[in-house]
Amino acid sequence: MDCCGHSSESGSGVCGAASVENGVFGGDGRFFKQASPPRGGGSRNTSPMSRAGSRNTSPSRQKVVKTKPRGLDEETLATFGKAVHADVRMEDNIWAMLPEDLLHEILARVPPFQIFRLRSVCKRWNSLLQDSSFLKFHSSVPSHGPCLLSFWKNSHTPQCSVFSLPLKTWYRIPFTFLPQWAFWLVGSSGGLVCFSGQDGITFKTLVCNPLTQTWRTLPSMHYNHQRQLIMVVDRLDRSFKVIATTDIFGDKSLPTEVYDSKTDSWSVHQIMPAVNLCSSKMAYCDSRLYLETLSPLGLMMYRLDTGQWEHIPAKFPRSLLDGYLVAGTQKRLFLVGRIGLYSTLQSMRIWELDHAKIMWVEISRMPPKYFRALLRLSAERFECFGQDNLICFTSWNQGKGLLFDVDKKIWSWIGGCALQSYNNQVCFYEPKFDASIY
Repeated sequence: MDCCGHSSESGSGVCGAASVENGVFGGDGRFFKQASPPRGGGSRNTSPMSRAGSRNTSPSRQKVVKTKPRGLDEETLATFGKAVHADVRMEDNIWAMLPEDLLHEILARVPPFQIFRLRSVCKRWNSLLQDSSFLKFHSSVPSHGPCLLSFWKNSHTPQCSVFSLPLKTWYRIPFTFLPQWAFWLVGSSGGLVCFSGQDGITFKTLVCNPLTQTWRTLPSMHYNHQRQLIMVVDRLDRSFKVIATTDIFGDKSLPTEVYDSKTDSWSVHQIMPAVNLCSSKMAYCDSRLYLETLSPLGLMMYRLDTGQWEHIPAKFPRSLLDGYLVAGTQKRLFLVGRIGLYSTLQSMRIWELDHAKIMWVEISRMPPKYFRALLRLSAERFECFGQDNLICFTSWNQGKGLLFDVDKKIWSWIGGCALQSYNNQVCFYEPKFDASIY
């Protein structure tokens, strides 16, 4: 696996030096303005012995005042003042003497995309880094954080890049293990990634673990049609479900089907009531699946525990141009969209559903500088998705990515060039070695 990463951030610092003109410092540290010579023919005696009490202004006796460079605080200045020592390389015999549990703790902190490099260090590490108990322990370390997975096909060759949010680095992952029919990225959950595609006249679905390069095709659905799909993983028993809702073109009314990895089979449930869908994007949170509808206006909610559909009359904000449902943690459900009929008055806003009052409450707005950089034209398309109260915006034309932390209220750009392809499909991804495809 090619795990060469490149950082997306760079910084530079500039130091300035203070200067004093047309003046000198006295021996006691006070500043004196130099007197101009008289305009007459006389001259001023500046010799130290010319008169009693005169001050020596010779440059050799001036007090040197050290000034701190502007823009640097005490901590930074102290850091720059430290002596730089060469990196100390640990001897091989020291690594060999490390206890097994301590070695586990150290290697578990290594980013998952660099584990493959370490397997070539020695036979001991190669055996350890493929051990199931270690991989399970590595997946439990929370410091690795979420990632963004970008998938596209270049000349029928699948390409994939993963952006680590904590490390702010892109990693390239080979996806040549996937079959040719795997074209649409359904989504990711719990370390697994789901794809769908058309293999001849058969609509197929598969799940895979990009880290272990393992995959399998799911059994065929009862109704062989292209469907809107979403995958969810149960973190307690590590099982997963795939929910198939309406026909991808909206032409046929098909029963809702749910795949359960425990039984390795699809079950047929209620047909979604006849509605006019506003968007094909779905959001899943708190064991409920949500879709936007125009008629009747509001949301359609599918309860996974009962297998029934319900209508929620939550009216959309006025002048909403395009909206995306984004699932947050626990029961939080967000609506993201543009407001305004003219490009100069448009803005991107975020609302949260008040389940008690059944209404959308505005919680944030995208700053104008980010909005203008992300969408330069009023008709430009954008994608929006979320995970764990993180919302990501991607622009089709600009090839940019913007991240918003709902809890911290922080906006930040996603660096790198992995979003430049116009046919990119992007989703949040949580790398886990122990994520099972069965």
